[in-house]
Amino acid sequence: MKKYLEIAKAVSVHGIKGEINALAWCDSPEILCRLKKLYSKDGASRFEVERARPKGSGSAIIKLKGVDSPEAAQTLRNTVFYADREDMPLPRGTYFIADLIGMEVFSDGGKPLGKITDVLETGANDVYEITDGGKKFYIPAIPSVVLSTDVEGGKMTVYPMEGLFDEN
Repeated sequence: MKKYLEIAKAVSVHGIKGEINALAWCDSPEILCRLKKLYSKDGASRFEVERARPKGSGSAIIKLKGVDSPEAAQTLRNTVFYADREDMPLPRGTYFIADLIGMEVFSDGGKPLGKITDVLETGANDVYEITDGGKKFYIPAIPSVVLSTDVEGGKMTVYPMEGLFDEN
């Protein structure tokens, strides 16, 4: 499991005080706004968040310590920001998408079904895209289908409901 998770991307400068407009790659901009520290990839650089506020749907205005002009903010444009997973506790039974991608999926009988290659957020429930060779299958992320998830072991066990893994 990765220690640092992609959480946002700086897309533009906002105003004249060094603020940036960041596109949130997490469930909501409010989650991004609660963080006090952001990082570059693999934690090589750390940015202290002075203040942050949601801006419309999917983005936030962030002021970082030491970034006090539009010119300084411009140098961060297109920067991908990361969060330390320890700063983002999850409720029991929920997972980071980054931890699910690449996970091996098995039937409740132990048959390998493929790997999770994408997580689609549909509103009602997530849908996991499972790829086996060139074939793609989609399963709903609901308790009656997803029986167990072992993030540390990289393994998910599912009940292959009729029709989910049919090849036709």
